[in-house]
Amino acid sequence: MTISHLRFGEEPIHAPYLIQEANFLACHQWQFIERYDMLKLLAPGGVFLLNSPHGAAEVWAKLPRRVQEELIEKEAKFFVIDAYKVARENGMAGRINTVMQTCFFAISGALPKDEAIEQIKNSIRKTYGKKGAEVVAKNIAAVDDTLAHLYEVRVPAEATSTIEMQSPVTDDAPDFVADVLGKIILGEGDSLPVSCFPMDGTYPVGTAQYEKRNLAQEIPTWDSDLCIQCGKCAMICPHAAIRVKVYEPSVLMTAPEGFKSTEGKDRSWQGLNYTIQVAPEDCTGCSLCVDICPAQSKTVPNHKALDMVPQAPIREREKKNWEFFLEIPEYDRRNINVSVIKQQQLQQPLFEFSGACAGCGETPYLKLLTQLFGDRAIVANATGCSSIFGGNLPTTPWSKNKEGYGTAWANSLFEDNAEFGYGFRISIDKQREFAIELLKAHATEIGEDAGARIINASQKTEADIYDQRQRVEILKSKLAELNLTEARELEGVADMLVKKSVWIVGGDGWAYDIGYGGLDHVLSSGRNVNILVLDTEVYSNTGGQASKATPRSAIAKFAASGKAARKKDLGLMAMTYENVYVASIAIGARDEHTLRAFLEAEAYEGVSLIIAYSHCIAHGIEMSESLHHQKAMVESGEWLLYRYNPDLIAKGENPLKLDSKAPKIAVKDFLQLENRFKQLEKTHPDEAAKLFAEAQHDATTRYHLYEFLASRKFSATA
Repeated sequence: MTISHLRFGEEPIHAPYLIQEANFLACHQWQFIERYDMLKLLAPGGVFLLNSPHGAAEVWAKLPRRVQEELIEKEAKFFVIDAYKVARENGMAGRINTVMQTCFFAISGALPKDEAIEQIKNSIRKTYGKKGAEVVAKNIAAVDDTLAHLYEVRVPAEATSTIEMQSPVTDDAPDFVADVLGKIILGEGDSLPVSCFPMDGTYPVGTAQYEKRNLAQEIPTWDSDLCIQCGKCAMICPHAAIRVKVYEPSVLMTAPEGFKSTEGKDRSWQGLNYTIQVAPEDCTGCSLCVDICPAQSKTVPNHKALDMVPQAPIREREKKNWEFFLEIPEYDRRNINVSVIKQQQLQQPLFEFSGACAGCGETPYLKLLTQLFGDRAIVANATGCSSIFGGNLPTTPWSKNKEGYGTAWANSLFEDNAEFGYGFRISIDKQREFAIELLKAHATEIGEDAGARIINASQKTEADIYDQRQRVEILKSKLAELNLTEARELEGVADMLVKKSVWIVGGDGWAYDIGYGGLDHVLSSGRNVNILVLDTEVYSNTGGQASKATPRSAIAKFAASGKAARKKDLGLMAMTYENVYVASIAIGARDEHTLRAFLEAEAYEGVSLIIAYSHCIAHGIEMSESLHHQKAMVESGEWLLYRYNPDLIAKGENPLKLDSKAPKIAVKDFLQLENRFKQLEKTHPDEAAKLFAEAQHDATTRYHLYEFLASRKFSATA
């Protein structure tokens, strides 16, 4: 939630920036009116503007009683508009800023109405002109259409609503979440005493599940008859708000009315039921799941196994379905074939409901990481988008399963995150080494066979990890019976005998630029760490500055005339060490390739580097169409898919596998899909022609280089 304070006057204003009494107050999201005290700062006699899906005749009955009482008490003037409808009908999707700005000037009196409207249109021409005449026309049409859909609502003399304000968190939230984090969610964090916060700075995980944001105007609904059970929808969901479960039919005996289920189609699911379920209050309505769904009806046009429908009418029903779905037992991880998406997506995500942008390109990779390894993962995170949506107060999306296993996450500075994660690995290895020393020293008390089984245990599969955890729990029980100082020491490090998966995560600004020195140091270390670079090709979190990952011809801050230099090839640089696993992936272009890269990287006993293309709203794209952009990027050769696995050298195989096919569209065809490139043609057409040609040369040359490297012959002694 963003709060903006503005003052208008004919003379320069000398006053505090923050406003304690507002003559005009607007609420841009309906769900805020249900949860927050939106009218607290409205002055008596002030104007309240509400973006409402309910019309002027029905909106009063939909307001919580407290809101009605405040409007009456303050003798407020009340206006409503369905800004989303106006924006949508004018081809602007969910972009309501122009609509709401027009409403302000039309009713606030800050400027004469006609003059204000003309100034808005001039501003649109100036601001959006470089994005093309079509964008300008849409915004100007929205301005004119706004005035026809803006209504004043007469405020009755008494409150009639029986609707109560919603709690900031769900009823089942733990005390700390309800009493501390709930206050922060409501914007009342300044009222909390220091004593209520954790003394050591650690916070409980999995708190985002209690904060129901209700952002989506529309959410997906599932057609179980049409579904082919591929799991792609769950894999691409940026917020873990759509999930898959397979279970015994007897579970349905207590299912709520309307809960959808069908027979499992996979050979290993015979006799079991299958459900895809959406969390209605956590879904952001990005529609990527619908976009990626391959199951289309042959008889009903535009109908898929997933379709977007209005959220409000089905919210309560789907809330009950979601609550029931969560209680269905998780499928045994030991019986899942993790190399096949439709089975792998049965793994519970331990990164859920983040506050990232709707349709975020980074979060699906993090969610996948937690599904595969999250119950034993330790993540070092570089400051950036992933730290804001990952650990910003009040809640965190990093979670744990019902057994209490989950990802340990900590944020570090931009410049030293690689070293930070490297320290995790060194510490874990040292503690494991110490635990083995103690095991051997006390083999008599513990049992030589038991100790040997723990030390020599294979920990490559989910079944291996499960068995090792069982052995360690038995060991800890034995240690509790021994009255030895060394036993207590071993008990303190025994958990390090179970494999830990260390991940170093950050964006391209960290990996390519500010943190590259440390990253290179870790790449050369040979240690068993995994590095995940969420490459948006720009400094996304700080406003869109160019990085060394920004491709040639892209417009960004510090590259207003298009970036003149080519993109740094981080993957090729890492491959020169010859003992680093390197993969370049794009989940929207080929999801099965992404899954394979994660599995290979974590299995490799050394440094692994995954460079993951992450589309971003800063690219100037419709986020709902982002998967098509990823495919076009790969098809043009602007982004390559490949895997470099040093383990193959010993087998006499070439370690580099070029997984991209030869480019089949021109680079320019991709560049013209995104405003970050397209703007250059509007503002600097001559420079655009030059840089676009150079970008084509970059892509062609790079593809041929990788093609050559991937075709080399290797021997086992190479």
